[in-house]
Amino acid sequence: MSQEEDLWDAIIVGGGPAGLSAAVYLGRSRRRTLLLHSGHSMAKWELDVQNYLGFPEGIAGTELLERGLAQARRFGVEVIEDTISSVRATDPFRLEGHGRRYEGKRVLLATGLTHLPPDIPGVKECLGHSLFFCKDCDAYRVQGRRIVILGHNNEAAEYALGMLTFSSRVTICTNGRQPLWDASHAGWLNEYGVAVIGSRVHAIDHEQGRLQSFALESGERLPVDAAFTTLGDLSHNRLAAEAGAALNEDGQVVVDSCMQTTVTGLYAAGCVTPANCQMIIAAGQGAIAGQAINRALFDEAVSRHALPLSGVMTDQ
Repeated sequence: MSQEEDLWDAIIVGGGPAGLSAAVYLGRSRRRTLLLHSGHSMAKWELDVQNYLGFPEGIAGTELLERGLAQARRFGVEVIEDTISSVRATDPFRLEGHGRRYEGKRVLLATGLTHLPPDIPGVKECLGHSLFFCKDCDAYRVQGRRIVILGHNNEAAEYALGMLTFSSRVTICTNGRQPLWDASHAGWLNEYGVAVIGSRVHAIDHEQGRLQSFALESGERLPVDAAFTTLGDLSHNRLAAEAGAALNEDGQVVVDSCMQTTVTGLYAAGCVTPANCQMIIAAGQGAIAGQAINRALFDEAVSRHALPLSGVMTDQ
């Protein structure tokens, strides 16, 4: 068997918290594990992660990933940077990378999602500094400030209402879109006095990523210290779908309690599944998937009378 067709016990696609957590569990289970990643985890967008257990002073998303990679390598996981173009649900699974093929008995897809930022000049410089995607992650850090929610649906309305816990100065800007929230949400916004501005934002005023105001097409300037956008997410589900795994109506990969998809031997974890997209939840799902894959490999080996004989020597 050539290097390109070498058989792995488990192949993980994705180097974010879910993939790294699974890799640690599988490596410590002495499974021959390969982690493939493209280097584009959404965790890199988080400049200061304040809600990951064990880091009371916070930690940069890039550092969290670096620590996870080091931990996975410590337990014998091989890490290769590659972009996977296809996963075939054969026996074994076959994955096509950039000019290279990989084969594995089990596959975990931890491909995540991408939050969609608004198409406004200046947005990129503000991401992670004063423009955010997740109120559960970042509302705490903007308490008492002038907060603008960019959006026009029920989710945007709920973001605005939820932000009232952190600030009395909350505004929705629909960015030129017609509001789509229902009558109940409209009533709540009116009840709590949340202002709604319909003008399009044509530019962002900021200082080194710190928002100052939105320049509106109406000619007005909307003062803002922090903004949250609710334009939706792009779920990286193509590999799962092409392998035959079922998706739900939101495009998320359907999994069972062990993180297995509707394709036997194919697992998914993290933000590509219906989980609440939090790094610590993704890591937990990765741990569940890693343990489930190890158990499935164990059960298979027992049934075939093919348990490996350990080469590890211990002191007597």
